[in-house]
Amino acid sequence: MVFPSSFSEFLGNAAVIDNLRAAIATGRLPHSLVIAGARGSGKYTLALMLAMAQQCEVQPREQSSDGRELASFCGRCHNCTRIIESADLEVRVDEAIAAREEMQSATDKKDTRILVQTHPDVLIVPPDPPQLMIKLGQIRTVIHRAQYLPTEAPAKVFIITASSFMKEAANSLLKLLEEPPPFVHLILLTENPGELLPTIRSRCAFARLGALPPEEIAELLATRRPEWSRTDRELIGRLSDGAAGRALAFDLQEYTAARADALTLLAGLERTNDHSTLFRTTETYRSGAEGQVKTAALLRALASLLEDVLMLQSGAADRVRNIDRRKDLERIAQIVSFEWIESAMRAVDAAQNGMRRNLLRSLSLDALAFQLESAQL
Repeated sequence: MVFPSSFSEFLGNAAVIDNLRAAIATGRLPHSLVIAGARGSGKYTLALMLAMAQQCEVQPREQSSDGRELASFCGRCHNCTRIIESADLEVRVDEAIAAREEMQSATDKKDTRILVQTHPDVLIVPPDPPQLMIKLGQIRTVIHRAQYLPTEAPAKVFIITASSFMKEAANSLLKLLEEPPPFVHLILLTENPGELLPTIRSRCAFARLGALPPEEIAELLATRRPEWSRTDRELIGRLSDGAAGRALAFDLQEYTAARADALTLLAGLERTNDHSTLFRTTETYRSGAEGQVKTAALLRALASLLEDVLMLQSGAADRVRNIDRRKDLERIAQIVSFEWIESAMRAVDAAQNGMRRNLLRSLSLDALAFQLESAQL
């Protein structure tokens, strides 16, 4: 991946980012910080950039339009280059998983948690597979290492990349969030702050990354993805929920395939309220990692369609995202009730939560089907 060479290359949310940079420049970066934003909005990239600005050996400064001093990073010093090595998080996590699998002892495999560290004073905590949860062992490591002074940089930075905490892990983190050592900064990333315990939220400062307008996303894609057609760029501009990173990596073919299945489900339900279509559609991809990916894509597409139907019923047609299927959405909007949409969206949300908690996909889909069948069109 191409990592931004400066904060000016980070798209959108300039006011939020300038406030964080000014806080670093004055030594007032919150010790416990939540960065909230949609999937693909750049939360992880921003967290690394803040860590680099905090740890950079050169400590360059810039001026904001209102005269404030803003921290930046050089991108070339020993601290910056090692932090950048963590930019491709998926690759680093795969390396950590492979290293764990190579351990000879079954006990060591069981007790070893997934962590990413390319700089001795910057530790990254991703969800631990296969459950993809932040586990107690990971948080215990954070708590232990937070008690020791940094070895090569001005501070210690811990980046927790998801809000999917196991309950014991979340409770164990509370004291450190409330009373971190003066040289420690904890950064938590989340798509949904509501998933965090109220006791965690109350102990943290918040930085929220807002959505970019679809037109701005489309302009970005025209520059970065000129091989995509204008129609596809405009569609992705709406489907990406204002997240530039998500738009740049958007797999339109995968999405439209999942959406076709989702539309088939909705068509079956609106005709007969019969959930058997759900099983016929998903039977071929219920098992294995590929099945998990396809099921997750189906649920996201179904949620997107339901939200669009709700927008049409609410008189907010300009906010419809699946603009290429407008006629299908208008037809569905005339048939289903608001109560049915509300029930269906709750069912989809419950199925997504079940998958995040590593429930069997078959059980999650069974529950979804039952709730959809029980709702009144």
